[in-house]
Amino acid sequence: MMTDPLALAKRLIALRARIVATFNAGNWEEVGLLSGQSKIITGHDRLLRSLSWHDEDYEGNVLTVLRRISDRDVRALDVIEEYLNEKFPGEEKTEYVSAKPSERKITFAPNVFQIPDGSVESDLVAVMMPFSPEFKPVYEAMKRACTANSLRSMRVDDMWQDSVIVQDIFSLIFRAQVVVVDFSRKNPNVMYETGIAHTLGKHVVPIAQTIDDVPFDMRHHRTLLYLANGEGLQQLERELAAKLKQFGGGGPPIINLGFSR
Repeated sequence: MMTDPLALAKRLIALRARIVATFNAGNWEEVGLLSGQSKIITGHDRLLRSLSWHDEDYEGNVLTVLRRISDRDVRALDVIEEYLNEKFPGEEKTEYVSAKPSERKITFAPNVFQIPDGSVESDLVAVMMPFSPEFKPVYEAMKRACTANSLRSMRVDDMWQDSVIVQDIFSLIFRAQVVVVDFSRKNPNVMYETGIAHTLGKHVVPIAQTIDDVPFDMRHHRTLLYLANGEGLQQLERELAAKLKQFGGGGPPIINLGFSR
């Protein structure tokens, strides 16, 4: 059977988004039996474990399993799609904005921000950091780390779409798959922006020049610490590139939030 590679890739990505938004371990067992692909599903050493623990690599594991299934028998994708349509009707029409799965969905309508047009861009990394000149080398190191993973980095000063800057900030975070936040100097704007990113369910990667700059409520998250010199920025670039690699060069967003316009 001849299959257009681009069409297959888009199909796999769409299936991944729906599966991560809806599946539990029982669903995987059922779809394995129906499609005859149980060995591939149970044979993956991380799939069900990362689902159970809500690990950040779950998205990548789902895509890996779907690719293996399609390589073995692309017709099995029809069975998976039929299962999704019957088990979770309407999910294919949902707009996904979050970066992590959730068992519960909520809908809210913000009154400070406007929900932007468009959707999450799987290769976009939003960077929230102080804008003072001494942080320019830091941002350059971040950009190189993104480029190494085929990702695009953007700060709010790279765009000007709205007359109100807070709307541009919200729009950038909304569109991004990953948000890198630099807490150095205890910048209050960065802390505010981190709250937005967490509310939207984004993958947030905190960095700082000293742990004392990280808000107490955030210190249970792993923070990449760096020195603002040549050697320190090289190390930041390597460690951030390794962290971003976990996201597989981006991927379609995964739902746990809904929005009312």
